[in-house]
Amino acid sequence: MTTTEANLGAQIVEDAKEFVLYSWSVQDAINPIPVAGAEGRYFWDYDGKRYLDFASQLVNVNIGHQHPKIVAAIKEQADKLCTIGPPMANESRSQLGRLLAEVTPGDLSMSFFTNSGAEANENAIKLARLSTGRNKIIARYRSYHGATHGAISLTGDPRRWPNEPGMPGVVRMLDPYTYRCPAGHPDPCPVCTGAPHLEEILEYEGAQTVAAVILETVTGTNGVIPPPDGYLQAVREVCDRHGILLILDEVMAGFGRTGLWFACENWDVVPDIITVAKGINSGYVPLGAMIIRRPLADWVRGRFFPGGLTYAGHPLACASAVASIEAFQEEGVVENAAEVGAYLGQGLRGLTESHESIGDVRGLGCFWGVELVKNRETREMLVPYNASGEAAAPVARLAKAALERGLYLMTHWNVVMVVPPLTVTRDEVDEGLAIFDEALAIADEYVAA
Repeated sequence: MTTTEANLGAQIVEDAKEFVLYSWSVQDAINPIPVAGAEGRYFWDYDGKRYLDFASQLVNVNIGHQHPKIVAAIKEQADKLCTIGPPMANESRSQLGRLLAEVTPGDLSMSFFTNSGAEANENAIKLARLSTGRNKIIARYRSYHGATHGAISLTGDPRRWPNEPGMPGVVRMLDPYTYRCPAGHPDPCPVCTGAPHLEEILEYEGAQTVAAVILETVTGTNGVIPPPDGYLQAVREVCDRHGILLILDEVMAGFGRTGLWFACENWDVVPDIITVAKGINSGYVPLGAMIIRRPLADWVRGRFFPGGLTYAGHPLACASAVASIEAFQEEGVVENAAEVGAYLGQGLRGLTESHESIGDVRGLGCFWGVELVKNRETREMLVPYNASGEAAAPVARLAKAALERGLYLMTHWNVVMVVPPLTVTRDEVDEGLAIFDEALAIADEYVAA
């Protein structure tokens, strides 16, 4: 590192604080890392300090940083054609549409391209309402579907509050969160088995008024909560019985994150609409998609679809996604996520033996959540729901301790998300777990005696 490089890093941070409005942040409190470069599972700052990325940035860099095949595809596409409007046909866009029809489960077959997962969810709701002639959308409380007007209205967590009143017609249902079941988890549980709770809501709302149920297949930011076996199948059956569309938001859980191409494949459920982004091309160029089943595709072919985006199906984005899907297939990325992800999960569960602050470890593939508690018996949360400031200090201190040791983690209230790129190796898992083990000592300080 040279003095010039250090000065550049400092100037980047200074300009960021002055001229950039940061998402989900108190602006005066931000102190971003000036990133000089990245490769594989690591990124580094202008001081030369390396960080093992156990957050995949925003759980989107599934294939890792600077994958040469994707970088080359972007360069090749830029030399050929940088941009062309959505009304045109473009090689990379058409090829990506075909590939998505091949890798998605069941008869999901037609894609509407967007710039993000939020836009994919917005258009999924639009299509659901158009095709059913109904208005209401059922979403869950522990959901996150994006920050645009409609998507944040669908979102259940408190990030929607500043946007309210939001999009009308959204109805909430409870989550199958077995560790903290809102129904007390009787046997059988009406919430965690899926059908009884949904049926009760439909009785109150009128099933004939409901266009769709939208779910994160595996709840992401709000705890990494896989559904119990049978839950998705039960929701699918209820939707079919009442003519309600099932929309699965796999923006975070899709493209290998759970050890299969799509999370819904873990339970053999095919949605009517699946929304994707993030792992579709690991965020190398902004891209999302709404992918629909054959009956919806047949319905919409003869109709006007009132939706569009200037950059929908951007050639650079589509070329990067084509290269990413091919790399996944050629390099066994999904298989690695399953194999090394199981090793990661085993290691995380092993930490419970030496850290009383760990209440629950749950996940699939390279998608894990470690829930921290003050007391294992009472399950009192280490950081309260929607905490900020001093109340959130225990987990903030843990994340800072990990960062100082070279491990970048994502935290949300009392849950630490352990979500490395799907190309992670066992040695890198060991490295990350060793640092996490050290940082957990911070959380243990708060455990009730």
